[in-house]
Order: sequence, then C-alpha cells, then structure tokens
Amino acid sequence: MKLRTLTVDKFIEEVAGDSPAPGGGSVAALAGALGAALCSMVARLTLGKEKYREVFPEMRLMEGALHTFTVKLLELVDSDTEAYEDVMRAFKMPRDSEADKMLRSETIQSANKHAASVPMETLRTLRKAVVFADMAIKKGNENCISDAGVGVQLIRAAALGAAYNIRINLLSITDDKFSSKINKEMTKLLGDIMSAVEKLEIMVEERLSV
Repeated sequence: MKLRTLTVDKFIEEVAGDSPAPGGGSVAALAGALGAALCSMVARLTLGKEKYREVFPEMRLMEGALHTFTVKLLELVDSDTEAYEDVMRAFKMPRDSEADKMLRSETIQSANKHAASVPMETLRTLRKAVVFADMAIKKGNENCISDAGVGVQLIRAAALGAAYNIRINLLSITDDKFSSKINKEMTKLLGDIMSAVEKLEIMVEERLSV
C-alpha cells in the first residue's frame, strides 16, 4: 500500500490507527509536501498577471523546483514508513545462536541508520524548498501572501518533525562516527531553515497588518 495514493480520509485513518506507522516521519514529509505545493500555487497564480511580468522567469523556476520537491517529499512519506517497518522486522529476527544474535544486531543497526537517513533526506529537501518559499513571499502575487505564509509554517513544522525523527533513531545507533556526522548536518540544516522561517514570518506579519 502506497500511502501517498490514499484518500485524505484514509491517510488520516491510518495515522490515527493502532499501528506506529505511518508516524511522525511520514506526516512530517507530507506536511513539507503540502508546504511546497502551496508555494508552487503562488508561483502559478503570479504567472500570467501583467503586474508581475518582470518576475515571470523566477516564478517559472520556482514552480518547476517546487514541483520536484513536492514529488520527492511525497516519496519520502512512503519511504519513512518502509524504513520503520524494516527496523521492526530486524527486531523480530531469531536469537537462537550467537551467530543469529550477531546478525540480528547488525541488521538492527543497519535498519536504524536507514531510518535516520530518510528524515535527513526530508530535511535536505526542505532546506532547498524554503529558498523558494522566500521567493513566494517576497515576489509572488500579493493576494497569496496568506497561502505562502501557511506554506512556510508547514515547512517549519516538517523540518522540526524530520529532526525529531532523526534524533530518535540516532539514540539507537552505536556507530558514533555515523551519528556525529548526521547530527552535525541535521543541526546545520535545521538552523538554516528556522532562521529563514523566522525572517519570513516577520514579512508575512507586516504584510497582513491592518
């Protein structure tokens, strides 16, 4: 079952169910996809408006890039759940002999590394997307400022959610070199996204002030 092909009702039903997957990582990726899609909408609603002719090239670039990011994030909705299921399968491996135990331990570690790498890919994609969210707010159709603002907030929530899921998987990884590398990149990416979002929030507030 591909989560991204479910109806909205069915997806929410799956999230609310008694299974731990789909969980926070998949929901974070979906939030990011929705945020990117909203900013893509702003680009489309800017193109064709004579008032914004001088930014058409940037809007076309923005539309294409955000479409790519939206598709990628939707793929990560499924990838995150699949990675979690791999971890669960690893824990169910036999422990009858020392060889079994060693193989099980190695498989669990490998699965946990993959489970940390998937939300890291979500975070990397969001870092690229926030650049175009900035463009949507600064140069997009001014009638869409609230839509762009919601897009930014979804990207923010998605980034924090992805980081949470990276961190919880790192807790189970014994490879300190791997964990240190991932944690360092995660901290940098999240910091960049949060810094950008903070500035964009101020712009949105100023534009919506009455």
